[in-house]
Amino acid sequence: MLRKRVRVVIFLLAGTLVTWALILGQESAPAASPGAAIQMTARRYRFDPAVVTVKQGDRVKLIITAADHDHGFKVAAYGIDQKLPKGVPTTVEFTADKAGTFPFECSNFCGLGHSKMKGKLMVEAASSAPPSNP
Repeated sequence: MLRKRVRVVIFLLAGTLVTWALILGQESAPAASPGAAIQMTARRYRFDPAVVTVKQGDRVKLIITAADHDHGFKVAAYGIDQKLPKGVPTTVEFTADKAGTFPFECSNFCGLGHSKMKGKLMVEAASSAPPSNP
């Protein structure tokens, strides 16, 4: 009986560790290559990924799907406020012309955790090209 309980505890701990690894691995998207679309999901009080990294000057294309009900996507620094209807992949495009870290948030009230539904747009400064030799 004791062995069975130990197996159950080990199984539950392993499942918990795998779940946390999956959750933590989805928090941030790798830096996007220029012109590449970044797939995002909006669902119950979170964006996935919660951090989007691009380079200054990139044309950014986000394809965001609201999984559970209507949401919104707002990046005030870039003048973006897009409605996200449930189940409809919605494209948000802009040029990342300002370097820095900019918060984004859900702009459509979605429940008690709405105020926590936030993320970060990280725009890496464009590296200055070395001067050309004539």
